[in-house]
Amino acid sequence: MSQSHPSLQQMIDTITPEAYQRLSFVVETGRWPEGTAVSDEQRAFCQQAVMLYQSKHNTEAQHMTVAVGGEISFKSKSELKRQFTNEQTIAKVKVD
Repeated sequence: MSQSHPSLQQMIDTITPEAYQRLSFVVETGRWPEGTAVSDEQRAFCQQAVMLYQSKHNTEAQHMTVAVGGEISFKSKSELKRQFTNEQTIAKVKVD
């Protein structure tokens, strides 16, 4: 009797947005949010999971991310500046 293993797609489908945030934190810092360090191999696995999750869910890819469908998206500094310049202003203060 052979044991059935979940497919890669099934594993990606089980990643919740909260789990994605935790995995992203590991990739960025090399530690779990609670502070426990991860090995290079664990960090690499987390990075793969983050990229696969982004390839399915990231409809508004930011600088150097993976968009829906697996397309890698890069934005130049000028594109990022335009994006942040066009963001809604929270408050303006006039100084006399």
